[in-house]
Amino acid sequence: MNKTEDGGKLKIYIGMSAGVGKTYRMLEEAHRLVKAGVNVKVAYVETHAREETVALMEGLPAIPRREVFYKGKKLEELDVQAIVLHHPKIVIIDELAHTNIPGSKNEKRWQDVLDVLDAGIDVITAVNIQHIESINEDVKHITGVEVKERVPDRILQLAEEVVNIDLTAEELINRLKEGKIYDHTKIQQALAHFFQPEKILQLRELALKEVAGQVERRVDYSIEYKTNPFRHERFLACISSNSEIAQRIIRKTARLASYYNSNWFVLYVQTKKEATEKITLEKQRLLINNFKNATELGAEVIQKKTDNVTSAILEVVQEKGITTVCLGKPHLNIFRLILNTSLFNQLLKTLSKNEIDLVILS
Repeated sequence: MNKTEDGGKLKIYIGMSAGVGKTYRMLEEAHRLVKAGVNVKVAYVETHAREETVALMEGLPAIPRREVFYKGKKLEELDVQAIVLHHPKIVIIDELAHTNIPGSKNEKRWQDVLDVLDAGIDVITAVNIQHIESINEDVKHITGVEVKERVPDRILQLAEEVVNIDLTAEELINRLKEGKIYDHTKIQQALAHFFQPEKILQLRELALKEVAGQVERRVDYSIEYKTNPFRHERFLACISSNSEIAQRIIRKTARLASYYNSNWFVLYVQTKKEATEKITLEKQRLLINNFKNATELGAEVIQKKTDNVTSAILEVVQEKGITTVCLGKPHLNIFRLILNTSLFNQLLKTLSKNEIDLVILS
């Protein structure tokens, strides 16, 4: 881990949805730390006017928020500079996936958290499972909603501890009906959309699997590193300018790399057909967004200009010591492609010869 060089430690409370009690648990922990004489401060907590959560704020030392005027309104943001100046041992920062007001130093709060960790301050934070970048497609499939505010998986990998706050679907729905999650005017709408038992169960499964996976990876990595520190998987995701397919390849490869706690790379080969002057500005913009997304997820992005895609892949495989190449499913029938395409055949033979795995992602 688990912390940056001479940096702070990170602890993340994770849950399947709003209302499971992540913020409540963070504040309970803050009270225990204060009683133990630890210098802990609350830098940002969103109570959502929940009585139990508001009550827990009493008696906890806080760092004032940064006031910002945006579009005529006075808003409050996390004040990273104030946190660094106060320099507590531990700081509580809620809403990890939050997008900062335009003009802030960082675009996202998780970037603020990295700055705080770099200053040598421990951070306790919270996030919902639907905000984890690489499972965005799964969440969209379950809920029918694409979550816009997302946190890169590498933030979870940085955490020394990831704690799942779990409730049954029945308990969560009861909390909603009792007005402990949203205002009474929003309860029926929530019950008709997000807070349906089958959706909650699927999100709960995602949260449980994610936290279990983080624990398993940490144990495996610790043992493996001690016995064989130089043996690590290295993944290469090969993408084109097709934004939707590229997004899926990036996310799925990120999941694989996260599982193995590995370095990974994204390769974009610009052929003559994909020359800048031949693809639309919109495609160029989406391509740049995919590069940015891959970087945030922890990848190193590599770009090459050539019509020989196979050679470019093999070149990177050798240069970076790749163990697994990840490709999108070809538009042509895969068997016909293997039989008829000498370049693809060459790729398969070379990868096989060097004992490199090839993963075809749907």
